[in-house]
Amino acid sequence: MFSQHKGDDVAAPVVWVAAVAGGVADQLHAIVEFLGFTPVDFDASQAAEEAVALMVCTLDQPDRMKDVLDWHKQNAGAPPLVIVGEVPASCDDAAAHLAWPLDASQTILALERARASAGAAARAAESGDMPSILDRMLIGRGRSMQRLRRLIARVAETDTTVLIQGETGTGKEVVASAVHYCSPRRERPFVAVNCGAIPAELLESELFGHEKGAFTGALTARQGRFELAQGGTLFLDEIGDMPLPMQVKLLRVLQERTFERVGSNRSINTDVRVIAATHRDLETSIREGRFREDLYYRLNVFPLEVPPLRERKEDIPLLVEHFAGRLERGGRGRVRLSAGALKAMNLYDWPGNVRELSNLIERLSILVPDGVVEVMDLPVKILEMADVDIATAADDGAGEAMPSIGLPEEGVDLREYLGQLEMSFIRKALEDAGGVVAHAAQSLRMRRTTLVEKMRKYGIQRQEDVPES
Repeated sequence: MFSQHKGDDVAAPVVWVAAVAGGVADQLHAIVEFLGFTPVDFDASQAAEEAVALMVCTLDQPDRMKDVLDWHKQNAGAPPLVIVGEVPASCDDAAAHLAWPLDASQTILALERARASAGAAARAAESGDMPSILDRMLIGRGRSMQRLRRLIARVAETDTTVLIQGETGTGKEVVASAVHYCSPRRERPFVAVNCGAIPAELLESELFGHEKGAFTGALTARQGRFELAQGGTLFLDEIGDMPLPMQVKLLRVLQERTFERVGSNRSINTDVRVIAATHRDLETSIREGRFREDLYYRLNVFPLEVPPLRERKEDIPLLVEHFAGRLERGGRGRVRLSAGALKAMNLYDWPGNVRELSNLIERLSILVPDGVVEVMDLPVKILEMADVDIATAADDGAGEAMPSIGLPEEGVDLREYLGQLEMSFIRKALEDAGGVVAHAAQSLRMRRTTLVEKMRKYGIQRQEDVPES
C-alpha cells in the first residue's frame, strides 16, 4: 500500500483526501498540491491499487467519516492518517492533528513528519526488518513480550493459521495486525470481524456476502469479509462466540478454500490467511458442546498467548509513555506520572489489561493536562485494589513523602477517607489563597476548571458565592 522509496523520499507522493464537504475538499486539494503532493480522493474500493504516502481526513460528516476511520483501522498497511478538525475519542491512531482553518507552517511540518514516518515504515517492511516493526507495534521489554515477538517473527512468513488467546483488553487485534504486517501479505488488506458483536442471523452474510434478493432487505449484492480480504488476512475476533451452525460453514471454507454468497450456488475461491482470537477457554467450550473440536484443531495450528498486564508490569512505564505520546501528538495535554503514582499503578491488578491502562492515561490527560499525576489523582479503585499506603506512596516528585498513618484495627472506609482528605486539602488551599480559586488550584497543582468541578462535587463554596443571611 505504500509507494516505492528512493533514499529518504517517497517516489510517488500521492495523498488521499477523504473529505465530504465540497469547499473543504477543494481547499485541502489545493493545499496538498501546493506542498508538492498529488491529491487523490479516497476510494476504499480502489485503495489496494494505489501507492500512497499520506491520508488526510476531515470529520465534517460523522457517519461517512466513521466508515473511513474504520477502514484505516482495519488495514495495517494503511498510510499515516492526518486529521483536520475535531478528533473523535474513538480515533487513537492519527499521526497528526490539524485545526481548521489550517496554519501553513504547522500543516507543512505535520505532513512532512507523517510522510517521513510512512517512508520509514515502508522501508522496514521492504527490508524485512521485522524486529523494528514488532518493537513499534508491541510495546514491552519483558520476557513474555520478547517471546511473543519471537513467535510472531517465525510464523509471519508462513500462511499458517494462527489462534491468539488472551484476556479481554490484552491487545489481541494488535498482535494479529503485527502478524499480518510482518508477512508477505502486508500489501494486501487486513480485515477484522468481531464474531461476538454480529447477530447470528447476519454473520453468514457478513463473512460470505449475499446476492440481491437473497433475503428481505437485500436490495443489492454485497461482498463479504472473505472477498474483501482476498490476498490478505482475515482476523476473526472472539471466535469462541461464533454460533455452532456458522462454525460448520467456516470449517468447510478453511478445508476447501471456497465459499458461496448467501443466495448463490456459485463457488468463489478464497486466498486469505485466517487469524482467530478469543478470550474464552476453547477446550472447556468443546467439553460443554459450545465449540466444535474439529474447528478448534483447524484453527489452533500455531497458538499465540498474549499475557495479561498483571504478568508484565515491568512494561507499564513504557506503555504509559507510548499512550501519553500518542495523546500529545493528537493535541492533548502531556501526561507525566510521579514515582508514587507509578508505584500505585504497579500494585494494581489491571483486570481490563492494556485497554484499561490506555483509557486511564486518556482520562488523566483531561484531568491533569501538562501536569504531574500524583497518587491522589488516580482512581480510588486502583488505590483500593493495590492496597497502597497512601501516605507513604504519594510522592511529589521531589523525594518528599508524607508521614505514615497507622491503619485502625477496625479498618477504614478508604473511599470516604480519601474524599474527606481531598475536601480538607481543598478547603485549606482556598483559605490560604483568600478564596481565590486560581491561586488555590496552583497550590494544589491542578487546573482551575478541575478544582471548580471538585468544589461543586463536595459542595464547597467560594467566599463570594456564600449567600448573605
